[in-house]
Amino acid sequence: MRDGAAAGLFAGPMQKALARCSLIFAGVAVFSGAINLLALTGSLYMLQVYDRVLPSRSVPTLIGLSLLMLGLYVANGFLDFVRVRVMSRVGVRIDDELRDRVFAAVQLLPLRSRHGGDGLQPVRDLDQIRSYLSGLGPTALFDLPWIPVYLAVIFVLHPLLGVFSVAGGLVLVALTFVTDVRSKGPLKAAALSASRRLALGEAARRNAEVIQAMGLGPRLARRWSKVNAIHIDDQLEASDAVAGISAISKVFRLLLQSGMLGLGAYLVIIGSLSAGSIIAASIIMSRSLAPIETSIAHWRGFVSARQSYRRLSDLFRALPPVPTAGVQLPAPKSSLAVENLSVAPPGAGKPVLLNVAFALSAGDALGIIGPSASGKSSLARALVGVWQPLKANGSGPTGGVRLDGATLDQWAPAELGRHIGYLPQSIELFDGTVADNICRFDETATSEKIIAAARAAGVHELIVHLPSGYETEVGEGGSVLSAGQRQRIALARALYGDPFLVVLDEPNANLDHSGDVALTDAILSVRQRGGIVIVVAHRPSALAGIDKVLALVDGRVQALGAKDEILRRMLQPASVAQRPAASSTSGLKVVTEALAGAMP
Repeated sequence: MRDGAAAGLFAGPMQKALARCSLIFAGVAVFSGAINLLALTGSLYMLQVYDRVLPSRSVPTLIGLSLLMLGLYVANGFLDFVRVRVMSRVGVRIDDELRDRVFAAVQLLPLRSRHGGDGLQPVRDLDQIRSYLSGLGPTALFDLPWIPVYLAVIFVLHPLLGVFSVAGGLVLVALTFVTDVRSKGPLKAAALSASRRLALGEAARRNAEVIQAMGLGPRLARRWSKVNAIHIDDQLEASDAVAGISAISKVFRLLLQSGMLGLGAYLVIIGSLSAGSIIAASIIMSRSLAPIETSIAHWRGFVSARQSYRRLSDLFRALPPVPTAGVQLPAPKSSLAVENLSVAPPGAGKPVLLNVAFALSAGDALGIIGPSASGKSSLARALVGVWQPLKANGSGPTGGVRLDGATLDQWAPAELGRHIGYLPQSIELFDGTVADNICRFDETATSEKIIAAARAAGVHELIVHLPSGYETEVGEGGSVLSAGQRQRIALARALYGDPFLVVLDEPNANLDHSGDVALTDAILSVRQRGGIVIVVAHRPSALAGIDKVLALVDGRVQALGAKDEILRRMLQPASVAQRPAASSTSGLKVVTEALAGAMP
């Protein structure tokens, strides 16, 4: 079981990206070996100067050794420079391989689970991994395996010096483990509190109008202060855990160096060691312990990168890539079938839709009405593939949505999107021009297709009166435009490319009379070209171009059929035997009132 889990873990995108860099890591390891061998230059130079040059007073020998030392130091610096640049490129390469997958996960996460906190955490995790790989932390890890080599050289100089160095190294290694244990919890808590802090800040920024209008500023400021204080406390605890042990290790390393000199001096006094060996041993020990100290100094980055690695690995396992359809299906053009569809919100087990079923043909238009929380928007999300059908005991879906007989998952998402137009209840435009938003940021879009979509939505005249027409920048979220303008441009986006299925969720929520007329004309134009329109409506005016009605109450279908027939049947006086059960009376009353308002 554990071996299987490990194999699955190794097959993940994170592991594959690192595995593809294995040759680069091997090259860096070779460079690190050469760098660590060249790092012995200083100690050997001092050994020769004290034991050979000074006793012989030979200037030519000193010059020769100095030139050799210079060459070796230049080589050392060059190799270290190349190593750092290569590791920086490794970080960029990992980012290049994973950034599209991470961005896709950011989009899918709200649709697959109840994910709270910072929605951009995966992006920050990838940034953390790239930053760590591009820093000095990994180079210290490559240097760690060479510590035994340095200790062996010290043992050659004198066994007692070797024992002293090994004991000091073990203490520093113990400090490294203590750093890991003490920092793991605080760093994880700091990451979580940072996520909550950023989420609250983003919510305040996006709802600035509500905050200002309703005087929520002071209350949110107090809430922000509490969240921020928790984050700062977590940061301080994490920083103290790493910084304290780092300071201890630095002081201990200085003591080791001085202790090495003192021990070496004693060995010289008793005649067991030469004077040059004292300096050489001190330099070699300092070099051998440097990777440990560097690792401790960068331990916070290492732990953060490790946590980011695990979060991204878990995320990729939870959100596997959507498989690409092997066979490209023809464009749908005849039917939509909903079969025993049950749906629950992402991350929730309780369904909000139960066994919904209906069928529509080309040219049909269906209005979905019902009281609040009856499942209307949930049905709209399921129809366009945003929410997935519930599965029965893990064996398969209880039902689904089919276009021309094929379930939605038989299309690749990008291909399916060409055949679907969707206007959500909460409209969000993207930072860019009006034309960019209408054409769905299609680089191959033509002006004719963009204008055709705008005319179909009845918004062409509105657009050309904007400051720069179709090239007007809408701002983040469409902030430059009014709510009605955003809704009509979003309608044009839904109609772009003449999609077969058009789903509109409360499309006239922000429209005036002229906007309602344009909406009705748009619905009729989709029907005339052989498309299918589904409209979720609270206002009766949205049903003017509709020929069929589906009424939902508590996630179940209460009425379905031709609009006029459903109206007559539901509005005629009901006998006692025909009256609906008490549990659904209030819901049907709301449905009936909506249908009555749609009567011509």
